[in-house]
Amino acid sequence: MISESFKQDLLSRIDIVELIDTRVPLKKAGANMSACCPFHSEKTPSFTVSPSKQFYHCFGCGAHGNAITFLMEYGGLGYIEALRELADQCGMKLPEMDRTQNAGTASDGPRISDLTELMARAMTWYREQLKRSPKAIEYLKRRGLDGKTAARFGVGYAPEGWQSLQGAFTHYDDPALVECGLVIVNDESRRYDRFRDRIMFPILNARSQVIGFGGRVIDGGEPKYLNSPETPLFEKGRELYGLPQAREALRSQDRIFVVEGYMDVVALAQHGVANVVATLGTATTPIHLTKLLRQVNEIVFCFDGDRAGRKAAWHALEISLAAVPDGKMIRFLFLPPEDDPDTYVRAHGAAGFNEAAAKSMPLSRYLASSLAERHGADSAEGRSALLAEARPLVQSMKAPLLQMQLLRELAALGQMGAEELALAYGLSAPRGAGRPVALRAAEGAAPRGNFAGKPNYSAKSNYPNKSDYPGKPGAGWSRRNDSAAQWRSGTAQRFADQTRPANDRRLERQMLRALLSAPELAADVPVELISEQSPEGLALHALIQFLNDLPQAGSAAIAEHFRDSTHESLLNRAQADLMGLDLGKDGVRAELEGAIFQMRLKAVDAELKAIYALSSLSDEERERERALRTLAAELRTALRNSGGADERGPDGV
Repeated sequence: MISESFKQDLLSRIDIVELIDTRVPLKKAGANMSACCPFHSEKTPSFTVSPSKQFYHCFGCGAHGNAITFLMEYGGLGYIEALRELADQCGMKLPEMDRTQNAGTASDGPRISDLTELMARAMTWYREQLKRSPKAIEYLKRRGLDGKTAARFGVGYAPEGWQSLQGAFTHYDDPALVECGLVIVNDESRRYDRFRDRIMFPILNARSQVIGFGGRVIDGGEPKYLNSPETPLFEKGRELYGLPQAREALRSQDRIFVVEGYMDVVALAQHGVANVVATLGTATTPIHLTKLLRQVNEIVFCFDGDRAGRKAAWHALEISLAAVPDGKMIRFLFLPPEDDPDTYVRAHGAAGFNEAAAKSMPLSRYLASSLAERHGADSAEGRSALLAEARPLVQSMKAPLLQMQLLRELAALGQMGAEELALAYGLSAPRGAGRPVALRAAEGAAPRGNFAGKPNYSAKSNYPNKSDYPGKPGAGWSRRNDSAAQWRSGTAQRFADQTRPANDRRLERQMLRALLSAPELAADVPVELISEQSPEGLALHALIQFLNDLPQAGSAAIAEHFRDSTHESLLNRAQADLMGLDLGKDGVRAELEGAIFQMRLKAVDAELKAIYALSSLSDEERERERALRTLAAELRTALRNSGGADERGPDGV
């Protein structure tokens, strides 16, 4: 909703050193600034801020980002709130964003700040009503909640009357009360309170502003929990109950519990388990996971052991597989069927709850055990059904290392080889014993027989010697003999996999570092040389496209653009590598040109190997072989003369 150009302009005006130094005192450390990391406990500073690149990185816990990220993770602000605070600091105006009602019409209601004031007033009034209601106080005491915890979470009570809120708001007919979800207008235009005779739990945003309420019925009645509707303030699929209150605990703990109910959160917090949040009457969403994984490395989903709890856990697993990156941990804790987190912690205390959490199942084990229990693994039919259900889950994963490990565990469970299962799932299989399972080919990759994974040689600019341009790849291939026909029908794919240079990914990482250090060099990169069969290659394509669209983007703007994308962790790692390097513009250009030279040479060598493997060659194929051999010799000479990269570079790059 906010344009890239606005964010780029905003980040170019902010000095991240000044921003962080006012919150975490920094000290000079060579070309950078350093401090003890604010995101984990340490005695030796490993938190580094780069004035030139305008981002921070902790070599201890991996925290990484720009000015926006810092305000979100350290200050607990939401994305828009962080942008607004930075814009205010440098005198910029955040562009207005259209919000829509559920009916799909533009909202002409009051400003967001006016709505939050109304919600804050409602919370204060509900809290006053709690003090005057013996029935509500007795209910909370029966549930074991003390006054200090109730005050900390702002717990209140909504009286039974249909229009009790008239006591809080002089103008009960104010349209804003309907817009923020406190009042309902029926078909006959009659107004009445949404929440009646319920314990009220305020829902806070990252700035600790009230954006909604959850109301729990005291006596029997339905629904048991009633939440605020979707409003300009509140989207339940984005918010988590208790996150602002858990923020302090998360500074010292790298784990958070996700439970299902408001009372679970307040009961756990009261008994000393403060690192806990709850979803708001909805299943876990990818946004929930992204928000939590920015703050911790481990999430423990805690569910009741009954059928409903198992169903909710399986949904959380499906969402987690598609969202969790490598290096993060998702676990599942199932309590006895007769317990929920509230009753369990009251019976066993924080020590008992944490002891149970220590026995929680990692995501991979929960997946395997659930599938085995559901289908059985003692028959061919059961194993087949097990692997069939697992297929879309494994394919959805964006964490390559975890995907490798999970694929091997499932293969063992299904009594087949990892290579066989990878091929059955449409993933690139390992070549040879002991090699890891490769990542799935990029969606939309070239079909079999079309040099999948090979660079495109159709442009003459790829060759340093124009007279030796060998022409478009494949133009000389003919079906006049069996070997050529076999090449076109599928052998090419095998050669593309087997002859792809093993260290292409190293060169791709080298190119990533160079472009992050000097984004203006993106226009010099021949993208057709870069394979889309590796995470680094995909990240390079995405980065180059972004930099071609916004050539003036700096490191901070790049990090912002790729926030929450599949390329974020790779780019963050490359940015971190740059912290200790100061190559200068000439050094960066030399590193980039060296990678381009080597990629060209390796691509030519790979194609020559494929040609040599053919049993017979046509005249066109022999001509192509000679041209490629000449080109390879010239590239090797250029590399030797330059010590890794010719000063001019091929085609004057």
